Amino acid sequence: MASPSRARSRRRSAGQLHALASLQREIQATDPNGRRKYLRDFSEAFRNYESLLSFAQVEGELCQADVVLIGDYHALPASQRFAMRVLERMAQSGRPVVLGVETILARDQHILDEWMRGEIDDDELRERIRFNLDWGYDWEPFRELLVAASQQAAGIYGLDCMPRDDLRKIGTRDRHAAQKIAEIVRRHPNAIVVVLFGESHLAPNHIPEVLRVALPDAGIVTLLQNIDHLYWRAAGESRERVEAVRVESDVLCVFNATPLEKYESYRQCIERWRQETAALDLAPTFYNLVDALARFLRIDKYAAHNSTQPVYLVDRMPEVCSRSSEEALRKLLERKGADDGEMKEILARIASGGSCFVPRLNAILVREFQMVGGAEEAARFVHHACRPVPSSEAATSSTEEKFYARVIEHALGYFGSRVLYPERPAVRGFELGAPSAPPQQFAADPGQSALAAQNLGYMLGSKLYDAYVAGCLSKRYIRSLFFRKLSGPAPCSTYLQIARKARAPRSVRAQ
Repeated sequence: MASPSRARSRRRSAGQLHALASLQREIQATDPNGRRKYLRDFSEAFRNYESLLSFAQVEGELCQADVVLIGDYHALPASQRFAMRVLERMAQSGRPVVLGVETILARDQHILDEWMRGEIDDDELRERIRFNLDWGYDWEPFRELLVAASQQAAGIYGLDCMPRDDLRKIGTRDRHAAQKIAEIVRRHPNAIVVVLFGESHLAPNHIPEVLRVALPDAGIVTLLQNIDHLYWRAAGESRERVEAVRVESDVLCVFNATPLEKYESYRQCIERWRQETAALDLAPTFYNLVDALARFLRIDKYAAHNSTQPVYLVDRMPEVCSRSSEEALRKLLERKGADDGEMKEILARIASGGSCFVPRLNAILVREFQMVGGAEEAARFVHHACRPVPSSEAATSSTEEKFYARVIEHALGYFGSRVLYPERPAVRGFELGAPSAPPQQFAADPGQSALAAQNLGYMLGSKLYDAYVAGCLSKRYIRSLFFRKLSGPAPCSTYLQIARKARAPRSVRAQ
């Protein structure tokens, strides 16, 4: 296969790498275990891959296996939910499926069996297996996995043993888990045994090596998720999105989250553990995204007087207001004087993406953190902070000018989200061309106008990102867009210019 392009990888990865730098320093200061040999065995084992795969190809290979070892990044809900997808797909293959999990100690199998029989509810299961005390990660995605397995699997088994907090004994845990998996295979000889275990346990010389000794004739496949080195390398491929790769004949890796998403989820876990019963502080999450995009655009947060920089961006950072329910958000917006139209629009954005930047309040309102929505709202703030906004803009702009101003706002918000989260799906549609005045009904139907502006903006932003990754547009030009004036006739001419420049070469459009 062709070697991935370093330039393409660099363009796709720059924003994430900026965000990851400070995030990883914070994690390493809290968790120094990454330097341990056991963890280095894993991080150094998977550096290259043989070929690209689709999810469908991965699932086809898993259906032929006897044991599927899935690497779990405990702090990332997408990791457990992907395991649930694999289990559901295996259940459709015609063979029985069994689930084994690290999260539950083998000694607590009787508790799990009581839950399977319906004798205890989810809350009692969570308490009795000491999920919060001994595990401490997000309960909901794991609960969803257990529920799916209870409906589709022939059995669920706990695989782990104590001590969990002593890396000197971790080899003992690997041998114990391999023994339990071998027992399950012998108990269910025709089944596919799906195992979810911490990713570091799946280095070739850890559980897989011990298990192959115990089950020399079994078809064992290791299924990794979101390995950093493989992700950065795959970012250089000409495909818009690489779903999976073959690392070795019996080792596959899927990509369902970015490195930034992984480590941000871990940072949030650390913060939650620190605060225990206190509310999770999401402000550092959004500020890190803003900082990363600012560094990508070469914006000096401390510039005091520069026409090409927002003045003292560090002092203009938005307030991050977390609320756990729509009702709480409504009350907050009512206190801030939001009318019905503004409230409806804000709540709709929060419902779709978990958060919303409100320029009038210079605040990001959050119900839950979602990487796609969070990245877009951070980009919307950066754009708002950079561009000149005359106080008379709203009063002097025509309906058409306001429409195309919103199109550009959505385009740059989408572009910024792709810089920070390249895995966001592309938005395809009709070929961009000369603008026409918005239909008259837009003036009478603000909701329709807002939706049309968002759709057109996302398509424009997608084209802009494709052209940037292809090397057709410079970062300097992208940066200039964040500083463009969006009042008067400027939005229409800016839209036309971006549409012309963002037309990627034919080879890029065909990918």
